[in-house]
Amino acid sequence: MKATPKRSTGKSNVPLFRLVPPVFCFLLALLACAGCSRQTKMTSDAPENGAGDVTGTYALVTIDGQQVPCTVRHEGHDLPVQSGSFVINGDGTCASRILLAGRESPMEVKATYERQGSTLTMKWAGAGTTTGKVEGKTFTMLNEGMSFAYRK
Repeated sequence: MKATPKRSTGKSNVPLFRLVPPVFCFLLALLACAGCSRQTKMTSDAPENGAGDVTGTYALVTIDGQQVPCTVRHEGHDLPVQSGSFVINGDGTCASRILLAGRESPMEVKATYERQGSTLTMKWAGAGTTTGKVEGKTFTMLNEGMSFAYRK
C-alpha cells in the first residue's frame, strides 16, 4: 500500500504540547538559577532600621519595563509571560511564581531570605543568591540580567 501524503495547511506540524516542555524547562532553569551567574546588590536610600512589614503577596507588574502580560526575550528565547507573583512569608521563606501563556499551572521556585531594612537577600533552593528591595508596596529584583517589579 502507498501512503497518501498529508496536505500542508501552512501551520507548523509540531504540536503545542511538544513545545511547552522545553520552554517550561528553560524558564524553570532561569528562575532556579536566580543569580547563579551574576549576583547583583541593590543599594537602599532608606534607613536600615527594619521598619515596616514586607510580608505578603506581590503581583508581577513589569519585566524589564514591559507591562505583564508580555513576551520577554532571554538568551534567544521568547517567553510569553501571562502573570506572576512573589510571596514573602514572615518565617524567612519566599516564593516566585510565573505563569506562561498556554500553561495551566504556574512554575514556582522557593528561597529563604534574610532582611536588612528594605533589602532582602534570597538564597534559592538548589541555586544561587539574589537581592531585592521593598519600597512601600513595591518589590523589585534583578535576576539573570532581567528587572522584575511587583506590587502589593
